[in-house]
Amino acid sequence: MSTPNAVPLSERFRGIAREVVKFGAVGGAGVLVNFGVFNLLRATTDLQTVRANVIAIVVAIITNYVGFRYFTYRDRDLGSRRREMILFVLFSVIGMVIESGVLYVATYGFGLDSSLQNNVFKFFGMAVATVFRFWSYRTWVFKALPTDAAPSLVVEQRDGHEAPVATRTPEPAANQG
Repeated sequence: MSTPNAVPLSERFRGIAREVVKFGAVGGAGVLVNFGVFNLLRATTDLQTVRANVIAIVVAIITNYVGFRYFTYRDRDLGSRRREMILFVLFSVIGMVIESGVLYVATYGFGLDSSLQNNVFKFFGMAVATVFRFWSYRTWVFKALPTDAAPSLVVEQRDGHEAPVATRTPEPAANQG
């Protein structure tokens, strides 16, 4: 049984689906930046594979933060930008370790160091790190604003006087989900 103000399961699913699509759009741009910088560095410099990867990830992290803050999670809590940025960098660095770790093992552990092999294992590491990042960003970094289940007070102007007026949030129709 659900309470009258509970969000139906179908609506929660649609909300998460929209979030995944937005996360994917920003992440897709980050993937392009990440692969572009990585392959540019590998083609034009003598940097080792993992070092080029770390530089590419750092550039992508900066790109992604802007996209996540101002597109994917623009409706989320804007309380403490400092806290948000510290957590974003922390979880991004953990993701970077995951991605670079996969590439490191493939390159230096198994000797798979061709351009194609680098890109395949980079992609695999990126996929694993993306699952971690999605979970950590939505859970810890860009926290959802709390929903107010109780009636809220709204100040309304009447004849030049401000008076509190109790209003109820709309109740969802029963048995939608």
